[in-house]
Amino acid sequence: MNITSPITIILISVLALIVGVVVGYFFQRFRTDQATKTRQEKADNILKIANEQARLIGSDARENATKIITASESEIKERRIEVNKEIERLDKRRSELDSRFDKIEQREQTLNKRQSVVDKRANDIDKLYDDQVKKLEEIAQMTPDEAKKDLFAAVEKEARGDMTRIMRQIEAEAREEGEKRARKLIADAIQRVASEHVAEVTRAVVMLPSEEMKGRIVGRNGRNIKAFEQAAGVDVIVDDTPDSVTVSCFDSVRREIGRRSLAKLILDGRIHPAHIEKVIEDETKAVDKIINEAGEQAAYDANVRGLHVEVLRMMGRLKFRTSYGQNQLAHAVEASKLAGILAAELGANVELAKQGGFLHDIGKAMDHNQDGTHAGLGAEYCKRYGVNSVVINAIASHHHEVDQETVEAVITESADAISGARPGARREDLEAYIKRIRSLEEMSMSFDGVQQAFAIQAGREVRILVKPDQIDDLASIRLARDIAKKIEETMQYPGQIKVTVIRETRSTEFAK
Repeated sequence: MNITSPITIILISVLALIVGVVVGYFFQRFRTDQATKTRQEKADNILKIANEQARLIGSDARENATKIITASESEIKERRIEVNKEIERLDKRRSELDSRFDKIEQREQTLNKRQSVVDKRANDIDKLYDDQVKKLEEIAQMTPDEAKKDLFAAVEKEARGDMTRIMRQIEAEAREEGEKRARKLIADAIQRVASEHVAEVTRAVVMLPSEEMKGRIVGRNGRNIKAFEQAAGVDVIVDDTPDSVTVSCFDSVRREIGRRSLAKLILDGRIHPAHIEKVIEDETKAVDKIINEAGEQAAYDANVRGLHVEVLRMMGRLKFRTSYGQNQLAHAVEASKLAGILAAELGANVELAKQGGFLHDIGKAMDHNQDGTHAGLGAEYCKRYGVNSVVINAIASHHHEVDQETVEAVITESADAISGARPGARREDLEAYIKRIRSLEEMSMSFDGVQQAFAIQAGREVRILVKPDQIDDLASIRLARDIAKKIEETMQYPGQIKVTVIRETRSTEFAK
């Protein structure tokens, strides 16, 4: 009994499980059928509602389409009416244009008839004019070209005389008034800016205690002089000149460093490559300090304020630059003072004029190692450091390389000329002086009609004798201007050169 009871229980359980599965399957199928039926009913209802809405929408669409068609037909009808009116207006305009064209054709025919009459009359007039000209030629016994030539010659001769008289009168009045005022201004400016006659000249000659020192400077196989030239960037010339050697270099600052270094080496006595480099380095620093101090002192002496430190440093380099024996830094200070005095007398801007005079030759501190003129280089350098545009124009135009835009630029040029041309400001060697005198005379003799030319007043004036049968009074005035212009374009000189043309008429007769 105990053995069979569990088996029975298992069988019953399995049977119950099978029955439960079968019942569950049929129950689930029943629920699925019910759900499918419900969804089908919902779908039918939705489809029914959709059909009803579609029917209503179709009815509204037909009504709207009918309204649109009606409105379109009405608009087309109105447009047709407007088009018909426009066609009528164009037809009317076309008829008016046709009528006008007909009238224009009639007028053109009338004008053609009148033109033919006018042409006929013009031909008659030309024939009468030719007849009159022939009669005048027979009476005067000359052609129209000859008559015109004689008339023009007479008018030109009379006009030349009037022009010469008027030009001389105007020039005399302007020269008298201008020279009077200019003489007063320049004399006052020179008197108020008193300075030494010849400024200090930096020389590149180093004196030696004895001839033996030349050998020590050259060194064994020239090693000392080669090391010195390479380190200083200069040329050392050891020649037969007793007890001296020459330091040569286009850069005035490097030349000064070389001169000071060589003098210090001679004084010290230790001349070898290692010590040479040390001495040159020390002297370079010393010269840089001198340059900075010189620029600041020059600005203080000229009473010029507000300049950049680099501009002052570049100006300090002019301490070692000379032109015709005139120290350029001293020249800048003097030109600045002169420009300030002239600007005050003329009512110009004194500060800008002084800056222009002070900085006008700053390009000479850099023109030895850069391409370009010192005026252009100086203007570009000052522009880089925010110098006033009026001053920049004064720097760039003081040799007329660009146009002078302000009165301060003219004052700067005048101050530069006064400082460079005053007595004792510059000195010139004999060879250059003779060459300049010859150039003046040869340039003057190159013009047609010149008989003789003489340069006088140390090259400050050139007097020209012309042939009176080739050069008349008016032509002599033009000749003086042409020669002065050519001198300005081809020669370099401080101050100004006076050009005087002399025309002498001689009448000779013989008594028989």
